[in-house]
Amino acid sequence: MPKIVSLDEIWIDLPLKEVPWRNMIRELPHWRLFQLFKVTLDTGHVGVGEMPPYYTRFEVTDDARQRVIGKHPAEVMWDDTLGCGLQMACCDAAARLIDAPLWSLLGEKVRDRAYVGWWAIDMPVEDWILECQEGLDNGYTTFKSKARPWFDLENQLTKLCAFLPDHFKVDMDFNDFGLDPAIARPLCKSLERFKHLAIWESPILQEDLQGNRELRQHLSVPIAHHAGRPELASQIEQQACDGFVVEGGISWATKTAATLATFNKPFWLQWTGTNLTAFFGLHLQAVMTHCRWPAIHCHHMYIDQIVQEPFVVENGMASIPAGPGIGVTIDWDVVEQYRTQPQARPYPHPGVLLRVDWPSGTKSYFAHTEQMWAYFRASCAPAFVPGVHLVRVDDDGSDEWRGLHERVQNSPVHTND
Repeated sequence: MPKIVSLDEIWIDLPLKEVPWRNMIRELPHWRLFQLFKVTLDTGHVGVGEMPPYYTRFEVTDDARQRVIGKHPAEVMWDDTLGCGLQMACCDAAARLIDAPLWSLLGEKVRDRAYVGWWAIDMPVEDWILECQEGLDNGYTTFKSKARPWFDLENQLTKLCAFLPDHFKVDMDFNDFGLDPAIARPLCKSLERFKHLAIWESPILQEDLQGNRELRQHLSVPIAHHAGRPELASQIEQQACDGFVVEGGISWATKTAATLATFNKPFWLQWTGTNLTAFFGLHLQAVMTHCRWPAIHCHHMYIDQIVQEPFVVENGMASIPAGPGIGVTIDWDVVEQYRTQPQARPYPHPGVLLRVDWPSGTKSYFAHTEQMWAYFRASCAPAFVPGVHLVRVDDDGSDEWRGLHERVQNSPVHTND
């Protein structure tokens, strides 16, 4: 029986494009880093997968590395405890071994083309427009971004939607920052006048099932929740949302997809990385009947790709790969170009100073976005105030900048000058 005889691990530092990077640097600078896993069989077949280091809950352990050696890749490919990068590599190898596309090992194919969406972090609306223009130029029809209390969301959507063609849709992810229906309901009801809005994601705390059910009764735009927070059965039973976000390992995702199909609940897949992960996700979309909402892969943010084949999108849809395994060819020259040493999560990025400008005249300074998350989540500042705006304050070499940067390392600083 064929078996895995070796496992190679390669770290790469893949730069982001200018617009994503100047906004990601304050919150997700570590999204540049990837671990590639290459499993080789005694037959000579090779499978490759990747894991971004920010997926810490899906990291590959030493035990997982040891467990796959000597095993047939199909024997271990359903084991979510392997971690997403190693699991992906085993899936790729198992399908290549039988010269078949990966989807054929995952289930019955229900579509030849899958819905995919463009993604960007929260940013000034001028950058949102640049991102959407690039998405439009590349065949996308939907855009997902972040609704944050340090940006004037109404002002952003007014300017963004004025730019967008009628067919282009927008999904807003609150990551629970709406906190409760008293905050989120009037805000969302007001913003639903923008016809481009298609989905509200996690507008309030997902664990507040009663609050989410109440909010859903007042809003016309569908609400999406991350599946499994709290447990999926309660989310469905309490009718807390209209659809779901599914991520995780392929075993859990496949079981979750089957449950959602039973209850006729749509969802999107959220596996983020380079084009390798994007192509991998298409195989899952190929066999999941209710994967009807645009998948989020984020591969378009990078200046280069480790896969030779282009990820082509037309009318918001991408074709399911037909070749063996994931169906792509790794560009090992690109991998070598960006190879780096293993390293811990590089956060926060040095030299970042953030300022929230309030319409009252107050200015709040923060060291990094995790600090901002904690501050706003604890309701230490008003939420979604009209006229609020976030600015990254660049180091001008002054003693004033250095002193302020040092002070905010411990706690936010507020001024009225």
